[in-house]
Amino acid sequence: MSDKALVAGVGMVRFAKPGENENYDVMTERAVRLALKDANIDYNKVQQAYASYIYGDSTCGQKGLYRVGETGVPIINVNNNCSSGSTALYLARQAVAGGQVDCALVVGFEQMRAGALGSNWDDRPSPFGDFIPRLERLGYPITQAGPAPCVFGAGGMEYLKRYDADPVIFGKVAVKTRRHAANNPFALFTAPLTLNEVMNSPVIYEPHLTRFMACPPTCGAAAAIVCNAAFARKHGIRHTVEIAGQGMATDAEDSWDNAINLVGAQMTRRAAATAYAQAGLGPEDVQVVELHDCFTPNEVISYEGLGLCGEGEASKLIEDGDNTYGGRYVVNPSGGLMSKGHPIGATGVAQCAELVWHLRGQAGARQVDGAKVALQHNIGLGGAAVVTVYRV
Repeated sequence: MSDKALVAGVGMVRFAKPGENENYDVMTERAVRLALKDANIDYNKVQQAYASYIYGDSTCGQKGLYRVGETGVPIINVNNNCSSGSTALYLARQAVAGGQVDCALVVGFEQMRAGALGSNWDDRPSPFGDFIPRLERLGYPITQAGPAPCVFGAGGMEYLKRYDADPVIFGKVAVKTRRHAANNPFALFTAPLTLNEVMNSPVIYEPHLTRFMACPPTCGAAAAIVCNAAFARKHGIRHTVEIAGQGMATDAEDSWDNAINLVGAQMTRRAAATAYAQAGLGPEDVQVVELHDCFTPNEVISYEGLGLCGEGEASKLIEDGDNTYGGRYVVNPSGGLMSKGHPIGATGVAQCAELVWHLRGQAGARQVDGAKVALQHNIGLGGAAVVTVYRV
């Protein structure tokens, strides 16, 4: 790739519970206009657009973006499960860094329904069709909770058994994340949680995964402008953040070896290795992290996949406070998916916005002091993991 890819502007709307949200096209327009304003450019300067969502008919991206303008710009709709937003960012970065365009727009949005995630298609093979039989062969129970709680719950169970860990670590992550969310005006849930409340909330996957360890269905939108350095200079954009490295990985044969890999641990490792190598940086250089905590066991597992600690050392990282303010890293200062919310198509773009604000020093009461390098992790089962390194 010949050019640096820079994030020139970001915007997002506050996430909302299903039924309390605006329609997806309205949220899309609002987020895009905020990102354009942040970059101080007009929509007619955008040369490609990538729209991320998973619940909706084809060309929903056009429906939302036409509210901003009808300029004839190519619009590519992206659906890659929970990693859709980061996948759209990955494509935009490739287009800019590869010299295909000078400026690209990424927007992610989701208008979700209340309740557990489900498929709209019961007359064809499901991409999750291999997961449940694999869990059965690995010896983990299958419940009515749905594929995601079963798979991530099993991953957490295997982690506890393998490293003789205490399930309280999953509760401590939830408490930490909610504490962070209290300082985020964009977060859906900001009231503090106690460890007792988390551990004693209703169990959704036996024996340790509880409701307060799971992210809620959410509606929302976020957007980012990606450009090269020449475009930034031409348009007087001075508050850019570099996408220094980015890796994307899908499942390999080892994904099916155990329940930890089944939730993407090995995909994360491969994507992270690529991102670090491209950036010429390592986890030791990172100050702030937004990672995919759809269930708190996945945050714990991802610490190790991202190299934030060694294998089996997540409990110590949590106990030492190295995942929060005053520690080695601040993980999910936004409140993460657990507390900020998880509108699937928007999540990866919202993570980008949060990290850009920290690297610019614009994150308000949740600002991570001295943040110069940031790490983003977004994963979707079925599967894809995207890891991004940003720097200023």
